[in-house]
This record gives sequence, C-alpha cells and structure tokens, in this order.
Amino acid sequence: MQIQNSFDLFCFLKNLGYLKNPPHNLWWPNAGNFEVIIGAILVQNTRWESAFRAINRLRAENLLSLEALAKIPLATLQNLMSDVGFFRQKSQRIIYLCQNILAEFGSFEIFCENVSRQWLLSQKGIGNETCDAILCYGALRAEMVADQYTYKLLKSYGYELEDYDDIKEWLVSGIMENYKEVCKIYEYQIPLNVLYARFHGKIVEYCKEHKSK
Repeated sequence: MQIQNSFDLFCFLKNLGYLKNPPHNLWWPNAGNFEVIIGAILVQNTRWESAFRAINRLRAENLLSLEALAKIPLATLQNLMSDVGFFRQKSQRIIYLCQNILAEFGSFEIFCENVSRQWLLSQKGIGNETCDAILCYGALRAEMVADQYTYKLLKSYGYELEDYDDIKEWLVSGIMENYKEVCKIYEYQIPLNVLYARFHGKIVEYCKEHKSK
C-alpha cells in the first residue's frame, strides 16, 4: 500500500488494531511520573526489558525519585544498573540531570510545567529522541517522538528522511492537516499529547512485530 503522509500511516496502524486496548493510556508505562526521565535515558541503545528491570530495582530500593538519585553515590547507581548498556555513562548522566533539575526547577512537577526543549537538549546525554520522550511521556507535552523504529519504517516505504527534525515534521504535519479526521476516528477531540503518544506507540509496537522491515 502507499503511505502518502503520516495520516495514512496512522490510519494503517490503527486499522491493524495496534494500541486498540492499551495497558497504558499513553503507551509508556507510568506516563506523567518521574520514572519516565530515567526510562528515557536507560532505554538508549538498550532493550526496554533491561531498562525496566533497572527501574524496578530502583523502585525496590526506594531510590526512584528526583531527590534520591540526585545524591546517590555513583558506584551504587552503577551496581543497580550493571545489566543496562552503557550503564556507567548513563548512571553519571542520570545523577547530573537530577541535580540540575533540582537546582533549576526544585521539583519534578515544576520541571514538567516549565522545562523547555532547549534546556533539556543542553543536558549531557539528552538528544532529540530522549528529549521528546521525556516531554511527551513525562511532562505530558504535545511532542511527537521520532525514533529509529520510525526511521526504518518510513525507509521501508521509500522515504529517505535522515534528519530527526525532518522525520518529526513529517509525522506532525500529516496529523495536523487531518486532525479533524483523526478526531472523527476516535469520536472525540483527542488531545494532541495523547494522540502523539498513541501514534508513537503504534509505530513501535508494529515495528517490534515486523522486525524484518
């Protein structure tokens, strides 16, 4: 089939039933909570299962909070994340980011209300994909995430979009141009932050099931 824009892609994935009955409304587990920040960093170049195990270990040790991770000894955090790819580097970056969030915003709630994309991108280890994942699923902002799954999927349909911003713009433009039609499909005026989260989730779930693409 032909995919002429992101609305076509969205309809294709929705018609296949992806996220028809999602366990999480926004697809990412515990969206809107601090742990999204940690998950977004841990999942970089790592299987989600490994990242999720590390998050659960932090939760079990009562360390899954901004304040706890801002003051945790580096060696302790590294030990808890030793099965995650690049765990030494990620541990250090998590500590620095938590310290910077506390210094700049004072709390996770104020961070969600006031953080800018530019501020997040200025933090060590936070690239475009991680930044948008934090904004979309952590701060519940209307930010579309464009990841490697999206890149590979679009490439399979003949789109040669290499730049992150170009992929994100392609995803957003088709949805915005057809937003009224999307709302008709859902039968209510779906908020953009929810729509972008669900769209990204559909892409990821589809690509996981069709790894050959």
